[in-house]
Amino acid sequence: MSKHNTKVLVVDDEPDIRQLIYEILKDEGYQVAMAENAQAARELKQSEQPDLILLDIWMPDTDGITLLKEWVSEGVLNIPIVMMSGHGTIETAVEATRLGAYDFLEKPLSLAKLLLVVERGLEASLLQSENAGLKLQLNRLVDPIGSGAQIEQLKDQLKRLAQHDARVLFSGEGGAGKELFARYLHNHSPRRSGPFIDVSVGSIAPENAATEFFGTEASGKVYPGLLERSHGGVLFLGEVADMDLETQLRLVSAMDSSSFLRVGGSAPVSVDVRVIASTRVSLEVEVNAGRFRQDLFYLLNVVSFDIPPLREHSENIPLLLSFYIDYFVKEEKLSFRKFSIAAQNFLRNYTWPGNVRELKNLVQRLLILGVGEEIEVDEVKKALGAAVSEVSAMPEFFHLSLKEAREQFEKSYIQYHFECTGGSVAKLSVAIGMERTHLYRKLHALKIKL
Repeated sequence: MSKHNTKVLVVDDEPDIRQLIYEILKDEGYQVAMAENAQAARELKQSEQPDLILLDIWMPDTDGITLLKEWVSEGVLNIPIVMMSGHGTIETAVEATRLGAYDFLEKPLSLAKLLLVVERGLEASLLQSENAGLKLQLNRLVDPIGSGAQIEQLKDQLKRLAQHDARVLFSGEGGAGKELFARYLHNHSPRRSGPFIDVSVGSIAPENAATEFFGTEASGKVYPGLLERSHGGVLFLGEVADMDLETQLRLVSAMDSSSFLRVGGSAPVSVDVRVIASTRVSLEVEVNAGRFRQDLFYLLNVVSFDIPPLREHSENIPLLLSFYIDYFVKEEKLSFRKFSIAAQNFLRNYTWPGNVRELKNLVQRLLILGVGEEIEVDEVKKALGAAVSEVSAMPEFFHLSLKEAREQFEKSYIQYHFECTGGSVAKLSVAIGMERTHLYRKLHALKIKL
């Protein structure tokens, strides 16, 4: 959440306090609205839709506790509310937090504490929204799209593995669906009712990694980290190779003992977490280069899966196109369009460097910008832009010798029909018109696994 798009409502009857908080928060880049009493606060809450409220307890018309109760009854507590008082007592603070206030600040205000509480309150609110959105997303799509033998076999293996708590490492190109298969594993496991916390490791600055993963303790207040929030469920480490070495070391210790110390804490915190990781690069290469700890690699790589790039199961492209058309028509109210057969055939031969993520973006772009019910090849090529040319759309074997091209074509042709027939040699024999004995020899010669 950008500070420049974040609104804080300050409710206090003392002009000097309001102005002081206003200047502090403005200097930090927040948008700030001010109310001098409860009535003004009610109106600004409606008109400004703040992301966080700083609420004084002692006010002339309606006190802050009464106003808090009023907002609780209206269901406003998706907004963090921080209470403030110059006459604070433990009883008042307990009452406020019992009612649902996020935190309690005593006056005179500490600048550092004020900023910390505001930042943490906004982070907690954002996490709550993301988790709610995540649950909706899981309800929409928990099953990877695909009907070929390769995808079906992968899904079957994940279902069986889901019943055990072994750590899993997914490898594959960016956008191939590593996170989706991790969610599929989680949703078929006994932990399915627990959280699935997804973190893009590369998005965390090394200097913040310790607090993000392990949480903090400060002034008697606990701020749980990713491991603690994953208790009872899964922590998914997206692109784990991007993790700095110091955090790797702490994670090894936490995974070995199922416990850790929060930053600033002294008592160990025990957690029950299944760690699943993904990588787009070879972790063995990273280990040999000294960029990834060998002990962490062995901890993560108990069971490994290679997620195939989209070009290796191109028979699923029509299914994926259809799924994402329906998705965007339903979720974003875009106008329905369909791909012509020629456009679908073109896209089945496209190399998809961005994999399923690129396909999803392409469908969205064509539904937003295009007109007409049918999407033709020329429109697809234009939407792909520099990513495609006649040469890149050609099958790769066009550039090989005739012998090599024939072998590659035969292998691609037989693999395609093998997947379409569900991995049955008997059905494959009928589909391609080859006697079964000759077919076995051909499969062996082309090194196609049965």
